[in-house]
Amino acid sequence: MQLDVSVRKKQGYFQFAAEFSLTGQRVGLFGPSGSGKSTLMHLLSGLLKPDSGHIRLDEAVLYDSAAGVNLPPEKRRVGVVFQHAHLFPHLSVRRNLLYGWRRTPEQERHIQPEAIIEVLNLAHLLDRGVNLLSGGERQRVALARTVLTCPRLILMDEPLTGLDEELKFQIIPYLNKVFAGFDIPLLFISHSLLEMRLMTEQVLVVEEGRVLREMGTEELAQSTWAASRQGYVNLLRLGRPVPQGDLWSYQWGSVRLVLTDEGENEENIVELDAREILLFKRHPEATSARNLLPCTVRKIFTAGNRVRVELQCGSRQLIAQIVPEAMRELELIEGGEVVAAIKASAFRRLG
Repeated sequence: MQLDVSVRKKQGYFQFAAEFSLTGQRVGLFGPSGSGKSTLMHLLSGLLKPDSGHIRLDEAVLYDSAAGVNLPPEKRRVGVVFQHAHLFPHLSVRRNLLYGWRRTPEQERHIQPEAIIEVLNLAHLLDRGVNLLSGGERQRVALARTVLTCPRLILMDEPLTGLDEELKFQIIPYLNKVFAGFDIPLLFISHSLLEMRLMTEQVLVVEEGRVLREMGTEELAQSTWAASRQGYVNLLRLGRPVPQGDLWSYQWGSVRLVLTDEGENEENIVELDAREILLFKRHPEATSARNLLPCTVRKIFTAGNRVRVELQCGSRQLIAQIVPEAMRELELIEGGEVVAAIKASAFRRLG
């Protein structure tokens, strides 16, 4: 996706201005409530008209004040999934799904209903009324209905807000399967850094009606570590578990990790606090930690009395947090070798 935007919009006392050009498939709009994220979404989708500027998506001009172009929403092929599903209450799940697909020109129908029904596990819901669905089921149906319009871009406006944590992390793997499997660009809007890290690769940071900067999602996460006293949390995507005595072994890149918890999905997402990782100069003779990973130090960053150590562990990266005294005792240098020790109980499974 190539998205080129230069727009201004005034609404009462609130003034919004955005100027950016980006290329990417999984992009986030990140910022606090009231910063202008939803305003930008409405401008892109055609639900709100800018005062001036232009919006170009790939080769299509969606809006250009100088040229007098302002495509209506139905002509933009930009799908929107709101925080509330907005399904048609008088239609079944099946008829909700087919509503947009049947109105999409045949030459643009490159996604078939059967395919999205399988990916989002909706087959058993097709004949059910939408008022009988759970919150997570409603969001999956809303996403499937939007995907079946075969859009050039999908906007998701705080789609996980209001869902409890367990439900939220049940839906995220479905979302990732859809956007990976159907190769649809995503603009994901949220004020949650965790959701950004799980759903996007790059982020536009929005504050007080301005798009301030574009950066990688993990770069954003690491920048918050430097700016606050909060610790950094690693997010790890693990495969299916295999029993290992009383514990569970998971594939993580080129290595295996041992955890206390059994995951239930093809992809299991876990958190690991950077402060839970112990570093050794060489392989320890004995330790209670079940995970001992040979790693290379990629970068070292110091902020006050905290040191962030970026590690290359096989084909994956980890970040550990230690204190300056430990850094000196370990004689850490970029390119040096260390062993990362992690207890099996240090991981927290999401969902």
